Amino acid sequence: MRIPCLSVMAFCLAASFPGIASAQDDIRLGGDRITLGVGAALVPSYIGSNTSTIVPTAAVQGQVSGISFSSQGTSLSVDLVPDSGKPGWKLQLGPVAMLRLDRNGMIGDKAVAALGKLDKAWEVGGWVGIQRTGVVTSPYDNFSASLSWQHDVGDAHGSTVVSPSLDYGTPLSKTSYASVSLSADHDGRGFGAHYYDVDAAGSAASGLSVYDRANRAGWKDWNTSLLAAHSLTGNLTHGLGVFATAGYARLLGAYRRSPIVSVAGSPNQLSGALGIAYTF
Repeated sequence: MRIPCLSVMAFCLAASFPGIASAQDDIRLGGDRITLGVGAALVPSYIGSNTSTIVPTAAVQGQVSGISFSSQGTSLSVDLVPDSGKPGWKLQLGPVAMLRLDRNGMIGDKAVAALGKLDKAWEVGGWVGIQRTGVVTSPYDNFSASLSWQHDVGDAHGSTVVSPSLDYGTPLSKTSYASVSLSADHDGRGFGAHYYDVDAAGSAASGLSVYDRANRAGWKDWNTSLLAAHSLTGNLTHGLGVFATAGYARLLGAYRRSPIVSVAGSPNQLSGALGIAYTF
């Protein structure tokens, strides 16, 4: 689930800059650049929690010789298809890796904490997408549709996460930018069993009911996020800027009915972030 973007500590600023690489005519679209960002994010203490916690977050995004890379919280993705530097259609394709830390720490509910900390999940995979630059508002707004696939290669949930996503972003001026994203997560059988089922021992320790109906593949959630960014010095492709994000996610089906969510938490997940970034 992307909160507000791809992961629990998601940080949408990094994902937004490929589409604003030319907010004014004297900047070459597709030029080399690196953006570094830091901030504070308000996120659920676990996915399905009704309590939130403030965590630091950081991101780096860049493009070198047309090859783009982006970190978002504990995830990293690379687009191996070079950017031509021109408006139009572009294929996106590359690897993705993520460290999933859900219920590994900062568990805000006593009953869920009594179930014990879960192992970190090391997920690797790939993603593919298509992007159109120059859609509605200008030659520089962009729309993209993508699909990512990640598999746990460690000893945590041992299954896959497939996430389709739609994203639209547009520069509002030479110094302001806004974007909106819509995505969903389809998780494998092991994922639900690991994060949302409660066995007899866990029930005795936590007081939550025994639950085994998340032990199947299915759609876990849908989520949407908004981003606003403003440059304080220079423009959107160079200098110091500030950003704000807001996100909402809704847990679905057997995941929503788990006592970890329905009793101890909530299916409605809110998040947000504030921070600063520098692009050079």
